[in-house]
Amino acid sequence: MLDKIVGWLKRLFMRKKSVSLGIYGSPNVGKTTLANRICVDLVGEPMGAISPIPHETRVVQKKDKVSLKLHGYTLTMSLLDMPGIAVKVDYRDFLGYGLSKEEAQKRAREATRGVVEAVRHMDKVDAALFIIDATQDPYTQANITILGNMEARGIPVIIVANKIDLPEANVSRVKEAFPGYNFVEVSAMTGENIDKLYSEIVQKLT
Repeated sequence: MLDKIVGWLKRLFMRKKSVSLGIYGSPNVGKTTLANRICVDLVGEPMGAISPIPHETRVVQKKDKVSLKLHGYTLTMSLLDMPGIAVKVDYRDFLGYGLSKEEAQKRAREATRGVVEAVRHMDKVDAALFIIDATQDPYTQANITILGNMEARGIPVIIVANKIDLPEANVSRVKEAFPGYNFVEVSAMTGENIDKLYSEIVQKLT
């Protein structure tokens, strides 16, 4: 049955030659940095702003007509950079970044709405890049929740271990935490292995 579903999905993607690709993950794992890297490479302009403060992206950012040409095939994507998904958003977490209490509370409200919006968009995406910070413990409640929601919806997923340019990165830990998935290790910041990610996207979705 699984092989039949995979075959049907591949035929679907080949027929439409355009997919909606969501970039998911917890806050500050590098989703927007990766989205910007992809958009600069393929479109010539970045997608969104980045910040060390968690939940910088609080609404879904979308870039249409992102064309990836590889292996003689052109895959046209609508790229969606999702707000970071967290199991809890506490305004006090933002106070250490210099925000006032009012600013922190406003950011927390917007971030909470962003989490809800990101989960709702799982019903609209054709496939997803699930970004995990390779310097952190991957086996978190947020990661389990994200992947569980994707599995429940049958969304094709590529797990992307990001920040491999940092010395504390532990790629094997990420891979071992989520076996059985398509997997790529990259640095969205430096562009290391980004070509491998593009190849994985094309192989997964065509």
